[in-house]
Amino acid sequence: MDTMKLEIVTPHGPIFSGEVKSATFPGAEGEFGVLPEHASLVSLLEAGVIEIEKSDGSKESIVIDSGYVKVDEEKTLVVVEGAVPIIGETESEIAKAIAEAKELVKKASNSDFAIANVEAKVDAAAKTRF
Repeated sequence: MDTMKLEIVTPHGPIFSGEVKSATFPGAEGEFGVLPEHASLVSLLEAGVIEIEKSDGSKESIVIDSGYVKVDEEKTLVVVEGAVPIIGETESEIAKAIAEAKELVKKASNSDFAIANVEAKVDAAAKTRF
């Protein structure tokens, strides 16, 4: 099975590091996906949701404010100012992560469309957990 290394880091430390099947990013020119052995590129990222399909087939969503992504054939590195993983063991933990994610995006974006888009994706990701 083809996988690639994905690392997401903030000034406060790493948020995610692992082998993934694919990842979708909120690029400055629109959403784009990355698969293993993708052509090299560097892109600015806007406030939005990084959607990850892990090597075991599970999915994870991480809300970011802004940053950039550097892709090469074997590794993808994401550097962002702020990020909130939408994870948790209980509904209350998920609800807390969603509230933090929505606040992060509201601070980072002045676009009502971008905020609504992120909120819809975050809510959909949370529903799949419970």
